[in-house]
Amino acid sequence: MQKTMLIDTSKCTGCRACQAACKQWNQLPAEQTAFNGTYENPANFSPVTWTKIVFNYKDKDANGRVHWLFSKQGCMHCTEAACIKVCPANAIYRTDFGTVRIDPDRCIGCNYCAANCTYQVIGFDRAANVARKCTFCYDRITNGEIPACAKTCPTGAITYGERSELIPLAQQRVQQLQQAGNSEANLYGLEELNGLAMMYVLESNPESYGLIENPRIKLSTHIWDIIFKPVRILVVAAAFFALWVNRGESKKESD
Repeated sequence: MQKTMLIDTSKCTGCRACQAACKQWNQLPAEQTAFNGTYENPANFSPVTWTKIVFNYKDKDANGRVHWLFSKQGCMHCTEAACIKVCPANAIYRTDFGTVRIDPDRCIGCNYCAANCTYQVIGFDRAANVARKCTFCYDRITNGEIPACAKTCPTGAITYGERSELIPLAQQRVQQLQQAGNSEANLYGLEELNGLAMMYVLESNPESYGLIENPRIKLSTHIWDIIFKPVRILVVAAAFFALWVNRGESKKESD
């Protein structure tokens, strides 16, 4: 039951309603930022910013107009997810909906997921010592509701549903844009990293939107997953066992 969100960038106006909805639903505080030469705000993902509108633009056309390229971005919920591969505590897992979720109760704060994330969308909460990112509104979709960002989008740029149903819809939309004269229109997320739960109808090449063209998981991530991750799990287990034994001994001494 693979759930997907389709973001049609040709309909996105950069209003940031999705950003506000994400903050509101997940009770995430605002961040103090500074102007850095772009309307994009905040500039980076963080433990309290899981969704943001990325601002890019094309050069002026024949009429001297700039064409803005807006796109809602966050965790892509990759099928081949680097974060799952490197997590030594198995705190990151794939849900029944095909999305990627972090269990904060199992997270040990190693920060490997943030360091290895292909799209660099995971924030590390130093105060709580846990990694945080978009949850695909897991608490909403498990109760039959749609994600908050899709619910609030005023232009219908975000569509939520079954992946098998959204793929032909996306392909049809790309074809419409191409027939309307936009030969660069394309679909992103269909095959990238074996499929993303965030698919995009783009009006230009992925790099124009700040997206990675032909994303790949780093070789070091694969090596960690195969060789070092099992060892790390044993070390973590041993550390927790030692703490448990020490707590038991301390309790005996206090008695």
